[in-house]
Amino acid sequence: LSIAFVSFFIASLLPKVGYKLALLIGLVMVGIAVSITPVIANFLMIKILFAAIGVSFALVKVSVYASIGLLTNGKNEHSSLMNTIEGVFMLGTLFGYWLFSLFVTEGVSLLSWLNVYWVLSSLIAFAIVLTLFAPIRQKTANEHSDSKPLKDFVSMLKLTLNPLVLVFVISVFLYVLIEQGIGTWLPTFNRELLGLSLEVSVQMSSIFALGLALGRLAAGQLLKRINWYTVLIVCLLAMSLLLIVVMPLTSNVEAKNVNQWMEAPLVAFLLPLIGFFMAPIYPVLNSVMLSSLPKHQHASMTGLIVVFSALGGTTGSIITGNVFQFLGGSVAFYFTLIPIVGLLCSLSLFRKKVELVTKGMEK
Repeated sequence: LSIAFVSFFIASLLPKVGYKLALLIGLVMVGIAVSITPVIANFLMIKILFAAIGVSFALVKVSVYASIGLLTNGKNEHSSLMNTIEGVFMLGTLFGYWLFSLFVTEGVSLLSWLNVYWVLSSLIAFAIVLTLFAPIRQKTANEHSDSKPLKDFVSMLKLTLNPLVLVFVISVFLYVLIEQGIGTWLPTFNRELLGLSLEVSVQMSSIFALGLALGRLAAGQLLKRINWYTVLIVCLLAMSLLLIVVMPLTSNVEAKNVNQWMEAPLVAFLLPLIGFFMAPIYPVLNSVMLSSLPKHQHASMTGLIVVFSALGGTTGSIITGNVFQFLGGSVAFYFTLIPIVGLLCSLSLFRKKVELVTKGMEK
């Protein structure tokens, strides 16, 4: 929610503030929160940490997404770089699963895992130094540089009245609902339904992040040869098929305390592979949308992307968590088929709207 709030109110201002300064503010903010967390070590501090990460994430993502338009020319270049960046992002997520699992040990002090934040604070300090010396353009030069902040904010809101943008934000909302619903609750699914130990549950969830990373890096090359719509439809159908085939396997699993990867049931390896098929959807949607707009609107559009991504992620986590609690993990993941069908429908509309805009630009 902090991601959505910050993106909504500051995205249109970032071109004036400067993307480099925004990156530095985000990194410093989360660096301070990460450094304080193991010292205070209570649940309130964790919530403050999440809020700080949300604000930082909003600043960084809007800056990075808006900068892609300054570095590329054309839809193919934009889509390729977007997928590569998102792939590297997921490699960071993959590293995070393993890093945290090294500090999560059953039978040791309940607070010992908080030592992971000293490692993270060191990595953030390194990122701050890199950003300071990186040749990032301080501000974007465009014809709207003298416009007032309120006018820029209103312009961002007006974007949502565009039919293309409206269909797009619905598609992004549905996708992130799916990704966060699965990604957030996969460790719990591994722990409670498959009987994996805490450490192995977190480690095996990294297969999901690895799938997302590999899928996006592969898509960066694949999209140079195949139409984006074809790729996304195949991905959604593959996701549906995987869920329908894999989820019944959970009924045959006898929950036990699995402490080794080799002892884990087959479903623990197969279910996270859904990440590979869903991987290209988010960056491709964003790339097609951004490359269909003038570059001076990229920061505002990115703000809307981050807002609806955050709302979709929050909704997905809450819905999956509640269904998980009351109906069980298997039913919770079966429910993912509903937004997948919704996304299939919205994608068809999105393609038609993009084609209309493209024809209008050619004229």
